Amino acid sequence: MSHGHLAEPAVIKIGILTVSDRASQGAYADEGGPAIEAYLNEVLTVPWQADCRIVPDDLDEIATTIKALAHEGCCLVVTTGGTGPAPRDVTPEATEQVCTKLLPGFGELMRQVSLQYVPTAILSRQTAGVCGRALVVNLPGRPKSIRECLDAIFPAIPYCIDLIHTDTQQPPRLETDPNRVQAFRPKGA
Repeated sequence: MSHGHLAEPAVIKIGILTVSDRASQGAYADEGGPAIEAYLNEVLTVPWQADCRIVPDDLDEIATTIKALAHEGCCLVVTTGGTGPAPRDVTPEATEQVCTKLLPGFGELMRQVSLQYVPTAILSRQTAGVCGRALVVNLPGRPKSIRECLDAIFPAIPYCIDLIHTDTQQPPRLETDPNRVQAFRPKGA
């Protein structure tokens, strides 16, 4: 029994899912997953733990893995890869399949930011949505693009997770280093 001490906040779980045929076969080193993990280590100031997985460009496997990460307590699931127009690019379809609510604003902002760097950003189909109690966000595959997109969307992620957990007893509360990313929450939130 605790004697007046505040309970230690639970370690926040974040799923990082690399979608790549070659990386899943070990033929290619995963660069996207480690880039996301490095970014989160840089901006988050709360205890957190990464659950990193790699799957091939397979609709069912991607969908099943996103659902598993959400079911296993990740409040955020970030995917990398599989968002282009090629036949094997099916990450957005898998995301849409398992999400009860879509949040198209994430994809809109990421494309807008990426278009400042490359005209082919218009080909990207990243999206985001809510799967169970997790925010799922699709990111591009290249580490440079991952950083640019996360810098643009991360200010909205902590409050989005707050909203997904409004009826939860102890909601995960993401806090960021304000010198790196200024998370936005309305006054009093």
